[in-house]
Order: sequence, then C-alpha cells, then structure tokens
Amino acid sequence: MKVALITGANRGIGFATARLLAKHDHHVIVASRNPAAGEEAAQRLAEEGHSASSLALDVTDPTQIRSAVADVSERFGHLDVLVNNAGILPEATEAEPGSDMDVAMFEKTFATNVFGPVAVSSAFLPLLRESTAGRIVNVSSTMGSLTDQSDPESPYYPMMVPAYRASKAALNNVTVALAKALAQTPVKVTSVCPGWVQTDLAPGNRQQAPTPSEVAAEVVAAAATLPEDAASGTFVDAHGTVPW
Repeated sequence: MKVALITGANRGIGFATARLLAKHDHHVIVASRNPAAGEEAAQRLAEEGHSASSLALDVTDPTQIRSAVADVSERFGHLDVLVNNAGILPEATEAEPGSDMDVAMFEKTFATNVFGPVAVSSAFLPLLRESTAGRIVNVSSTMGSLTDQSDPESPYYPMMVPAYRASKAALNNVTVALAKALAQTPVKVTSVCPGWVQTDLAPGNRQQAPTPSEVAAEVVAAAATLPEDAASGTFVDAHGTVPW
C-alpha cells in the first residue's frame, strides 16, 4: 500500500483528497496544525473502511516538521505522495483598506503558502526518494498565474489580494525548481489549481464558490497518481494546462 501525506487535510480540499487517495489504496496521513481536528478526520476515514492516521503538522514550525519526518520514517520508511495543501488567505479578513502592499501581510501569507511547502518538501525528500514513484503536488491557484493576472477578461482580474497571488506564483516557481532538481529521479512535481472551491478559505467562499471539495479534489488526486510517462513540472487544472 502506498503512503500519502496531505497537509491541511482535516477539512476541505485536503480531506476530500485524502478520501480519494484512500479509495485508491493509499494509507493517508491526515496532517493538520490542529491535532484534535486531524485525529477526528482520520477517524472518519477509518470508519469508512479506509487506512488512515493523523499527524500534528504546522508547516510553519520547523520542530513539528522534523518530528513529522521522524514519525513517517519510523512507521513507514518511505513516502509515496506529498500534497502541499495547507494555505491561507489572510487578506480576505485582515487587510486594512488601502493596504494592498502591506509587507506584514506578505510575510504572513508567504510563511504558510510558500516557505511551508518548501520546508516540508525539503524535509520529506529523502523519504520520497525511497518511493518507486514519488509524487509532490503543490495546491496552487490560477490567481497565481502571471498570464491570468494580466488578462482584463479574467474573472479574477479585479481581485486585490496581491500577497496571496504572489504566494501562489512563487509556489509555482518552486514546482519548476523541484521538477528540475528531481529530473533524474522517479519523483514528479505538479502545481494544481483546484478551482474556486467551497471551503472556508475566505468569508462567504463556501456559499459563493461553484465547486464542491469532492470535485476539486479529483485533479489533486490525479496529480498525486501520475503515470510513469507523465511530465513533471507542470501547472494544471481540471481542464488541462494553466498558463504560467
């Protein structure tokens, strides 16, 4: 059985992805910064007949990252799938009017959305290299596409969340860099846009977004189970390639 670790997996896209991968014969590790919520989510999956466990993991905490790696190494000895799903959008609730380029907001957003995936991916790389078909999935957004940001016809064009947009653009760069670094290995890296999803990322999002988490998770799970001949270092959504 393959082993998959999903950050921020106690709810939303992360939990839906964990359920899909569990259905595809993966043992799923529900990683969450809230240990109680992670344990509850893993228990829900177990009650559905899936193989699941939980792990306390705040992606901004180096000590917890080291502890998580040690735990997975001791229990499984390898990791087949890492889904960097944990993300935040503090501009939706905390940004002051007229503070579009607030340095503190950029620092807070990048800590979770960029530095977190970098730190987690780097720490788990030795275990991913032990897999015969390691996969890293970075949950990004079309809002991080520079092409989309420059397109007045895009529905996202008016949205002023520069720290979030910049963080996802940076995460896409991390995908390309990792794919290059791992080109001679079986490990493949993909950026995925799950779409506008019914989650709690921003106020009103669950009511306004058109895509249920269960549907959004399908493209994430597909990237987590790429076939051997698939390309690495791509940016995709449910419809295909997303422009950088």
